[in-house]
Amino acid sequence: MTQTMPAIGDIAPDFTLPQDGGAPISLSDLAGAPVVLFFYPKDNTPGCTTEALDFTALLPEFQALGVHVLGVSKDSLKKHENFRTKHALGIPLLSDAEGDVCERYGTWGEKKNYGRTYMGITRTTFLIGADGRIAQVWEKVKVKEHAQAVLDAARELVG
Repeated sequence: MTQTMPAIGDIAPDFTLPQDGGAPISLSDLAGAPVVLFFYPKDNTPGCTTEALDFTALLPEFQALGVHVLGVSKDSLKKHENFRTKHALGIPLLSDAEGDVCERYGTWGEKKNYGRTYMGITRTTFLIGADGRIAQVWEKVKVKEHAQAVLDAARELVG
């Protein structure tokens, strides 16, 4: 059962997930700094690759603002490592293999594509403030220029 997506102003649900090539990351460990948390359906697909490359390209600007950028999908750590290597990605990719975090963020649900209905991750991005509250949500993201829009919102949030 898919849970309701957290709304602007809600405390972001905490989590601990393994990351490719590194120690697990907990949202609570990043407290005091803004976080971009983008959920994407699948490694090495066109839209997901573009999104990850766009966030990687803008990573120095996010870092200059003190903003962490994390990608989340249900793919395995091995798939994440291959994805990162193939595309020289600079952002941590977290594996939510069990789908618990996707459920708590309301990004797991019914999707339709070419007349087929199935369960999957809805491309969604959350901007979480340094106070741990959801500052902005982008649902059903269209990849083109999305990372730049998130960076602009992060700049506004940080001031």
